[in-house]
Amino acid sequence: MARFTLGSLAVIGALLLGGCGLLPEQIDETAGWNAQKLYSEAKNYMAEGSYEQAIKLFEKLEARFPYGRYAQQAQIEVAYAHYKSYEPALAIAAADRFIKLHPNHPNADYMYYLKGLATFNEDLGLLAGLSNQDLSERDPKAAQESFDTFGQLVNRFPSSRYAEDARQRMQYLVNSLAQHEVHVARYYYKRGAYVATINRAQATIKTYPNAPATEEALFMLVKSYDALGMNDLRDDAERVMRKNFPNSVYYAGGPKDGRPWWQLW
Repeated sequence: MARFTLGSLAVIGALLLGGCGLLPEQIDETAGWNAQKLYSEAKNYMAEGSYEQAIKLFEKLEARFPYGRYAQQAQIEVAYAHYKSYEPALAIAAADRFIKLHPNHPNADYMYYLKGLATFNEDLGLLAGLSNQDLSERDPKAAQESFDTFGQLVNRFPSSRYAEDARQRMQYLVNSLAQHEVHVARYYYKRGAYVATINRAQATIKTYPNAPATEEALFMLVKSYDALGMNDLRDDAERVMRKNFPNSVYYAGGPKDGRPWWQLW
């Protein structure tokens, strides 16, 4: 039987521990790369759609070279990579971090825009395009946050190349938020909760006066006042509706097109 002294065991242990560090999977091939090399290779991964690998390289770049334009650009790229990977929460967090660190950066407007996009799509999911459910039928929190973010972009950077698209998305979100209120009003009406219906419909008209949903909101007011026997208020609401929507489809029983309202444009 072989005999080992304490000294020989220590040597063997050191060799084993040292050998673990030499295993192929432990070798970092990027160890000697400079910032430009790391950025270039990460961009190649981005071009291939390999966002996870790209994020790892961008994070290594920032950790090793935390100052300068490459680190700042890496932060932007990480936010975009998370967005493309359908990871909106991570994209929003990365955008918020960049805005906090570099509020006056030339690309700060883009980060507001990217954050707005990530919030805009947060509740859509990969299968949203296969259903008829639109944004207004989901929790309006994400829509409100997206609207606020695009609003910050438009207010802070009115001449930004992203401002016009942000304004259009804000209009869509206003319509969506208004339609959400009408969805809730319709829910209450079907259950005979006419006072709750009136409150929701009035809130829609007051908060979103120019949204398409106000047409149905007025119609819900007319129907609810009629159901409660409040004839004077019913007649007032109907006069307003006929003045603003003289050819409303609701006079003939409502829309006949099965497509959701947001697909019409």
